[in-house]
Amino acid sequence: MFQEFLREHPLTELLAGDAARMLFPPAEDREAWERVDPDRLREIRELADRYAAVPYPLRPASGFLAFSRDGSRQADEQPYFTRRRKLCAAVMRECADPSENLDEIVDGIWLLCEESSWVISAHNVNPVPGAPSPRVYPLPDVTKPYVDLFSAQTGMILALTAALLGKRLREITPVIESRIGHEIRTRILTPFMETDDFWWMGVRRKDLNNWTPWIISNIMICAVLSPMNREALARLLTRGCVMLDRYLDVLPADGGCDEGAGYWNMAGGALLDCLTLLERVTGGRMTFWADEKIRNILSFPLKAEMGNGWFVNFADCDARPFISGERLETAGEKLGDPALRALGRRMRGTVADQLSDVPHFSRALELIFHPADGEEPGAEALPGDVWLPDLQLRVIRRGKWTLACKGGHNGENHNHNDVGSFILFEDGEPFAVDAGNMVYTAKTFSAERYTLWNVRGENHNVPVIGDAEQREGREHAARDVRCTADGMALDLSGAYADDAGVHMLRRAFRLSEEGLTVADEVELERPREVTWVFLLRERPAAEPGRLVCGRRALRYPAELEAEIREIPVTDPRMARNWPGSLWRVALRGKPAVRFRAEFAFEAEGRE
Repeated sequence: MFQEFLREHPLTELLAGDAARMLFPPAEDREAWERVDPDRLREIRELADRYAAVPYPLRPASGFLAFSRDGSRQADEQPYFTRRRKLCAAVMRECADPSENLDEIVDGIWLLCEESSWVISAHNVNPVPGAPSPRVYPLPDVTKPYVDLFSAQTGMILALTAALLGKRLREITPVIESRIGHEIRTRILTPFMETDDFWWMGVRRKDLNNWTPWIISNIMICAVLSPMNREALARLLTRGCVMLDRYLDVLPADGGCDEGAGYWNMAGGALLDCLTLLERVTGGRMTFWADEKIRNILSFPLKAEMGNGWFVNFADCDARPFISGERLETAGEKLGDPALRALGRRMRGTVADQLSDVPHFSRALELIFHPADGEEPGAEALPGDVWLPDLQLRVIRRGKWTLACKGGHNGENHNHNDVGSFILFEDGEPFAVDAGNMVYTAKTFSAERYTLWNVRGENHNVPVIGDAEQREGREHAARDVRCTADGMALDLSGAYADDAGVHMLRRAFRLSEEGLTVADEVELERPREVTWVFLLRERPAAEPGRLVCGRRALRYPAELEAEIREIPVTDPRMARNWPGSLWRVALRGKPAVRFRAEFAFEAEGRE
């Protein structure tokens, strides 16, 4: 898409003047900063005051080593991100309220420039990233800078700092601005232009994910704010567009994000960052808002909304993820989609929110300079039935009930073994759930990934055959997937290993205003137990053939033996979504070759 456009319209001819490269008003533009919404200025001051009370933390080698020693990512990431958040807060405060003392900002700039690597410990791979099994090194090699998600984001933070405060920094000494430029060229721009080795570029590997647009969006900001000439900038942006085309090639036409709605922030949202930047620096001459695939990608969060702040959270996704509301609102404006725009308005959040996960400094500034138009967002109007045929995701609503169910395969990005699983809400509250994500450790993206309880098939809303759970791998996929008027039907047998002996495992979802029916038909090679697993949000009370969960109930065949296990949620990330406990229900049938079982999720009191 991008390359085809650029063959007819070279970027050297499209780039607008230098004014288009000033992405946000610098501190000396007092008129612009004084027009900022007073509530945003208050947020900036409160955030900066909070960080001013805490010194920049050390980022020791021992913290970096912790990842290879004991699998801890946090030992390096906590000081790493705190440094960057503190600097961003101080820069915004200085723009809002100019002072005579920039020491906190200069200290932050110098600390980042003095770091041996801007790469976090978990991403410190071998000299040829993208090899089938890249070796993670215990400490970085400063002679071989690698560009990962957060090194690119660090470059963006420093580039914006120099753009916003360049005049003030030069008054202290030109060395500061010069040092920022040197580090960005050495660590980001030169490696980006001179190697094809980084896996996310799509040269050595084709299975791209959010890394590609996320990194490129930050590199493009670094380039646009650098002093490079028009021809050099055009070459770099064109190279980035080639990589974005490779990323788009792996995305389905329906725009579905298999990493989940939370990862749209770094996937489709990062693609939006690239699109809006290209539009800006070309004076509106390079736009793709009419492209159907782009429209599908940018509107995915709206289709994955469960209501009341909840989203479909299959895979490594939080059930209540942070998604940049300003980016959703911008997407809605660009696409002329009022519902997407309204979703963004409801999720705008604060300046601090843009830095709370990872420091999206550019998005904090977008929020500051993209004021609300004074209209209150409309009442929550959820989309109608959704069917994404490539992702094989179905979201439907009937009365107070909302169902999300999936086919797909077990080799998806951030995969959980969950082919045929589902999530069910009633009146905007969770009934049957997906546990979602946990704090990342060395196990999360290693050969030990599928030892994690939240990833395994036995802890999703799918059957276990004997002691055989679903298996990981793209070959373990749904078959004969059909979208129906009231749900979805599919065969899950392919999600299990051959030795599980599953000839057929047909599952049908039917949602009505009365609730959900899940009907399974199983045929096995030999007699085995089948255990139906359901992960519930509320503690169930057992009755014959029935579980009562507050004001909701689950009816099941009386011949099945019920086992209820509490899962205390101790992981801090998961606890943000599911404080307290989740409840695993196992309904076990005696060994047989064939099973027919129907499960009804309904409001309590229905006969």
